[in-house]
Amino acid sequence: QVQLVESGGGLVQTGGSLRLSCLAPGRTFSSNAMGWFRQVPGKEREFVAAINWSGGVTNYAGSVKGRFTISRDNAKNTVYLQMNSLKPEDTAVYYCARYPLATLVTGGRPDYWGQGTQVTVSS
Repeated sequence: QVQLVESGGGLVQTGGSLRLSCLAPGRTFSSNAMGWFRQVPGKEREFVAAINWSGGVTNYAGSVKGRFTISRDNAKNTVYLQMNSLKPEDTAVYYCARYPLATLVTGGRPDYWGQGTQVTVSS
């Protein structure tokens, strides 16, 4: 069983910043691509960003491109999501996810999920 533990959520004003962290204990962290998703009540979970095993390849949803940055530190078994210029529509529960492969694959689906961390952006 793979455990993913998110942290860093909270309440922030419009235009503010937050950094989410996801710790994935274990010796195989660097073997998998990782991602962030978000979900609001009544809507499907949506893709936010993903990063390959080395951190050299990233992918973003159009709604966050230019504002959010995904990164990883394989020595710390941690993936990050730096969120800048936050908007009220970014309010959601954010989930860390692990992909089964090391590379980013179109249409690929995560195989493990974290518990989620709430991000609320006030107007």
